[in-house]
Amino acid sequence: MTTEGITADPRAFADDWQRWYRAHEAKLADPHGFLAITGLHWLDERPERFPDAPGAWHSGRDGVVVLLDEGEELVVDGTPVRGEHRFGVLAERGGVDAVWGDAVIEVARRGGHDIVRPRHPDAPLRTAFAGTPAYSPDPRWAVTGRYVPFDAPRPTTVGAAVEGLEHVYDAPGRIAFALDGRELSLTAFPGHGGGRLMLLFTDATSGVTTYAANRVLNVGPPAADGTVLLDFNRAANLPCAYTDLATCPLPPAENRLPVAIEAGLKIPRERGGS
Repeated sequence: MTTEGITADPRAFADDWQRWYRAHEAKLADPHGFLAITGLHWLDERPERFPDAPGAWHSGRDGVVVLLDEGEELVVDGTPVRGEHRFGVLAERGGVDAVWGDAVIEVARRGGHDIVRPRHPDAPLRTAFAGTPAYSPDPRWAVTGRYVPFDAPRPTTVGAAVEGLEHVYDAPGRIAFALDGRELSLTAFPGHGGGRLMLLFTDATSGVTTYAANRVLNVGPPAADGTVLLDFNRAANLPCAYTDLATCPLPPAENRLPVAIEAGLKIPRERGGS
């Protein structure tokens, strides 16, 4: 590896990227993935029924509650429940999946609000999905960066795909790297466990060939000397690139890169991409 790129057998590099791409698309198009969402329902203290989920739902200081009518049933953690069921207070960015027939009812908390987000395998967005356009993989977009931890995690508030909603992340540090001779950096957020990091960013391709609001790059744990691999060929779309029923975070202002990163996933066909 070098700070400007990575040396690899082109065929092996492309094959590895194809495996990543197929896995990403399969997860997206899962019968209960984000393309299967049919509604984004915001809960408050007033019980409310929704056309794509059973029961009457509300939330308050004691968390989310559903009251199921006679003949209605959910399966929560493998256990059938009827009548009143209390999900309790959910953690921010946490949630519970309740099974209803062939559907999954996601009960979650986003931006300080409790939501119900049903996922049905026959959702038109999912059944019509034909894959996401992408740039061809190119090793020049895989660069070595250097992770610089902050003295203490910095609470960082960012906007969301839903107007008026905010997300707060404890940013542990930033990643400095060079691309085409330019020194750049990105604020990093915690990733999915094991010291992994998540980078939310936009660049000069955003709104042109890639989704305008955001892209995400997941990064492995930094090495002992702080080095990390940034493979922008794996820059992915968040769910809001495909559906308005997502609450995805937006990048912090400092993560708006002034360069065109012509790598990774492009604007989805669902948003007019090709």
